[in-house]
Amino acid sequence: MAIACSARDIASNSIERMTANPLSTATGIPSQGYARRRKQLMRMAGDDAILVLPAAVERIRSRDTHYPYRQDSDLWYLTGFPEPEAVLVLVPGRKHGESLLFCRERDPDREAWNGPRSGPEGAVEQFGMDDAYPITDLDEILPGLLEGRSRVYYHFGRDAEFDLKLIGWLNRVRAMVRQGAQPPHEFLELGHLLDELRLFKSKGELKLMQRAADISVEAHRAAMRAARPGVREYELQAEIERVFRMHDAEPAYGSIVGAGGNACVLHYRANSAQAKDGDLVLIDAGAEYRGYASDITRTFPINGRFNKEQRALHNLVGAAQQAALAQAKPGVAYEAGHTAAVETLTEGLLQLGLLKGSLEKNLGEGHYKRFYRHKTGHWIGLDVHDVGEYRLDGESRLLEPGMVFTIEPGLYIAPDDKSVAAKWRGIGIRTEDDVLVTKDGYRVLTDKLARSADEIEALMAER
Repeated sequence: MAIACSARDIASNSIERMTANPLSTATGIPSQGYARRRKQLMRMAGDDAILVLPAAVERIRSRDTHYPYRQDSDLWYLTGFPEPEAVLVLVPGRKHGESLLFCRERDPDREAWNGPRSGPEGAVEQFGMDDAYPITDLDEILPGLLEGRSRVYYHFGRDAEFDLKLIGWLNRVRAMVRQGAQPPHEFLELGHLLDELRLFKSKGELKLMQRAADISVEAHRAAMRAARPGVREYELQAEIERVFRMHDAEPAYGSIVGAGGNACVLHYRANSAQAKDGDLVLIDAGAEYRGYASDITRTFPINGRFNKEQRALHNLVGAAQQAALAQAKPGVAYEAGHTAAVETLTEGLLQLGLLKGSLEKNLGEGHYKRFYRHKTGHWIGLDVHDVGEYRLDGESRLLEPGMVFTIEPGLYIAPDDKSVAAKWRGIGIRTEDDVLVTKDGYRVLTDKLARSADEIEALMAER
């Protein structure tokens, strides 16, 4: 709990004001804010530690074309540095500078093809590093930085190629023990420290997350207004993502647009079917703004009106979300929201005749899982499924101010489920919002988007 407390403290105390610093324009957080994060992480690691964080690797899409580059979230959190082929090394207590970045040098020829680079000079001047070196010097310099340090913090297993390089550098130090070298003897998962820092969002981060949420709200509204019987799922996806790009954002994850029975596929990806009159459409899509994700799901009738069965299930999912929201306050166990949602859904399914027997038996034996197969939410931040432990010492952790998570109950009745009446088959519904835990309770970052069946019908009537 001591780690969680210190992480919470930096989130609440760091005042990441918007300044004239050029980095503020690019990321929304000034270089001083990143420096505070690095300082806090190094204090948690201790003076005899060294922390090594490589940038995300560029990925080939096909032959000589690449997927759009997205920086590793941890390196982004500590630097705001957007380029590949970089390694951040934090050396607490080092007299000649604690924050070192190895990155690509300036190269006019390559920059003419692929865009400008910061270079080591820019890493210091623009990104607030204590010192910076060409990435080609990493092999020569890093063994000397490892020497004399007791502990190495690193994400082992994420990048097999870099794992081997790090082991090679460690072995070079070990080979010099007879000459008096002192190699590290302890290797620790960096996430044990950094994940807790990232779990508690600062004022600057919350401002960016609110912006991502607002863009997503506008995008979902646009999709609802564009909905018509006969529209293709990819047309609604295009409308959503058009709004993202209009506001200098991009998809935080692959947008899910499922019409009819496709809404029952939790991670549906094809987005190619045609919506028929009478179908519901489930859209799970969120914008990423300056690295921070949003995550919204709404389910609406393609023709603008819910039928009786669709409305009954939609109302039940809404009641489950409200039950979970009531548990979103400091001091309450994270899992309490899921428990409340499950109880509400199960009771409602019994009343509708979709489940049989007693509430206690259905809960105890998990019969509700036929129609509700996932948890009720997840942490959200730089990753849409963000870092942070859900359980501490075997128990559900307690909610604290500064945590942000989703609440997303749903119901999914497969089109071929012959155990229920035909009127229920092929209905998939999920309602998802992003929720901040505050000192007094919670704030829904995505609250501006129509949620209830009546609100959704009213919005779609504006078309």
